Amino acid sequence: MKKNQKYILPKEVSIPDRKWPDCILDQSPIWCSVDLRDGNQALPDPLTPDQKLEYFEMLCEMGFKHIEVGFPSASQDEFDFFRRLIDEDRIPEDVFIMGLTQMRPHLIKRTLEAFEGCKQGIVHAYIAPSDLHMKQVFEMSKDQLIDLAVSSTEQISDLVNNMTSSDIRYEFSPEEFTDTDISFSLELCNKVYKAWGKATKEKPIIFNLPATVERRPPNQYADMIELFNREIKYRESILISLHVHNDQGMAVASTELALMAGADRVEGTLFGHGERTGNVDLSTCINNLYSRGIETGIDFSKLPEIAETVERLTGMPVYYRQPYAGSYAFTAFSGSHQDAINKGMNRLSEAPEVFGMGWKVPYLHIDPVDIGRKFERLIRINSQSGKGGVAWVLKQDYGIDVPKEIQPVLGLAVQKYSESVAREISAEEVYQIFEDNFIKPDGPYSLLAYWPRPDDQDPTFIHGEVHLKLEDQEVTYKADGNGPVSAFVHAIREAIDIDFKVESYHEQAVGKGADAQALAFVPLKLADGSIVYGAGIDSNIDQAAVRAIISGLNRVELGNNL
Repeated sequence: MKKNQKYILPKEVSIPDRKWPDCILDQSPIWCSVDLRDGNQALPDPLTPDQKLEYFEMLCEMGFKHIEVGFPSASQDEFDFFRRLIDEDRIPEDVFIMGLTQMRPHLIKRTLEAFEGCKQGIVHAYIAPSDLHMKQVFEMSKDQLIDLAVSSTEQISDLVNNMTSSDIRYEFSPEEFTDTDISFSLELCNKVYKAWGKATKEKPIIFNLPATVERRPPNQYADMIELFNREIKYRESILISLHVHNDQGMAVASTELALMAGADRVEGTLFGHGERTGNVDLSTCINNLYSRGIETGIDFSKLPEIAETVERLTGMPVYYRQPYAGSYAFTAFSGSHQDAINKGMNRLSEAPEVFGMGWKVPYLHIDPVDIGRKFERLIRINSQSGKGGVAWVLKQDYGIDVPKEIQPVLGLAVQKYSESVAREISAEEVYQIFEDNFIKPDGPYSLLAYWPRPDDQDPTFIHGEVHLKLEDQEVTYKADGNGPVSAFVHAIREAIDIDFKVESYHEQAVGKGADAQALAFVPLKLADGSIVYGAGIDSNIDQAAVRAIISGLNRVELGNNL
């Protein structure tokens, strides 16, 4: 190591026989939201009491059973909010509210006053045993810090003894755990355990082991958790809790690896709000487990509404590429990705048999519908998008199944337009391009009217009368055929100088109920063997087909392929 080196590698934890790398995370921890405390204290404009209440009720509705609602001794507003929850009976029977306190006698007393009458609660006390804090902040020795932690815990225990009608648990956080010698953390927690004197398997003490500032890589945090898990006494009556901040952008990884190392509980905030770069993002952590088939106990089925509520209450936007919650979380712009998603969705029914699971789609690790996300936002269109993406948008937003033969040409038209405007384009613009190119191409032929009439003797034989506008001239042609489309083709051949055949066509319904319309795609086979497609839409199937033929003929005149 260089002399006076500014930064050095964190000292590794000695655990050569570590077990956590081989562990499989297959069950959910206890989730504790600290949005109303850690998240709130980092907001430029802290939540008002009414905003906190709305947030609290949302967390309860989602299924959180541990909720840190504030710092009762910090201000009168914080104290009053605690009292409001209790006095107005706002706390569900299965929810523990948690309040934070520093280890000072008058603050502890004030905190426990806030808990009076609380049916279920957790008093959360903390002190930082790191060398950094002891030398630069507290200016005390290890023995002095232990004495303070023990005496504070005893004070809390004595006050709780007087609250005979309440179930008050205890959480102790050796703050800056990752920057503290592990042996000292173990010694401190063992003595705090004895000072509390109430921990049982049914009512465990919580040892919260925070990465208060993310100074170590996730694997080292997991090592520390595993070592603590192995060596702490009375493990059966202890919950090991995690509280990870995101200073190095690895909070989710640190949390997952620490759970593999034996932790039981996770503290965090819904979208990573909190001091500096924030707390671990619970939305990501929880939905990660959900995407692996693990029951989490937390309901994110209305995630967009949850995100909107948090944004409104906190004034903090959810990042558009935030996992799960961001507006771009399931969005594909790349043409190849769009095409793969489109094909995967079309073959989703095969997933159980082929993959042994109900969801397996390229580029989508979770069904967005499960968390309230709408499919029309999966694929978004810009100059990098391809035919598959364009087809997907038209199908999802307008119910139009674009034939594969048309998709390349339509994709190029959309791409050209997107390049010209130099931005993402909307579904409405995609439809307009489809309409301009296939339904209403700007060619020389306009269909004014078409009247097919069954023969009086043979209803399968049709007499057709076509009214056309050719350039600026209105003309009428009549012809017969063995169906409405056949009669129209025979008549139109008399009006134009294009040799073509109609051998088949695709029809589909667009819309539902009484407002449904017929959409026809008609391939015109030209004399040289090439194919040009037209599209037509009408309330009548036959009229849609003949409109598609006119569209195709206009596209021939315009020199369009397919």
